[in-house]
Amino acid sequence: MLTAWYFPSRVLSWQDAIKMVYEGTVDVLAEYDEQVRSPSVTWNMPAVVRLRRNVGGFKKGVKFSRMNVYQRDKFTCQYCGRKLPWEKLSYDHLVPRCRGGRTNFLNIVTACKPCNAKKGNLTCDQAGMFPLSRPVKPDTLPLVSRLVHPGVAPVEWEPFLAPFTS
Repeated sequence: MLTAWYFPSRVLSWQDAIKMVYEGTVDVLAEYDEQVRSPSVTWNMPAVVRLRRNVGGFKKGVKFSRMNVYQRDKFTCQYCGRKLPWEKLSYDHLVPRCRGGRTNFLNIVTACKPCNAKKGNLTCDQAGMFPLSRPVKPDTLPLVSRLVHPGVAPVEWEPFLAPFTS
């Protein structure tokens, strides 16, 4: 889904896209070859939709989420330094939850799955594993996150992602 200004916003399920088309809140910019049928109507399945109007105002601050942690850390494991696609990453509590650690920007870093398993539920001192950079609560993040990796997105999405993947 694109914003009203044609910025990639998020990836929707096909069911949500159809619902939004039916409600008239989005315009269909690209379609797949597959069709969705009901007793009264047949539609081509939307591949790319654009909001007709942007909803809500901008909120201050950055909401804590897994993807925002990955963005803050530039999709890089904070223990071994490898840059990986988000599917191969997890996040790690510096102070484990079983030891009272909180799930927030200041206690979470991006970790690859092998490093996260190696550290386990130990503190950094106990494991001898320390993050490459100190975790901070970001004031802002890049305007457009990498929702999908180039070459993985359906061909119908490419014209709309091209300005943001170079």
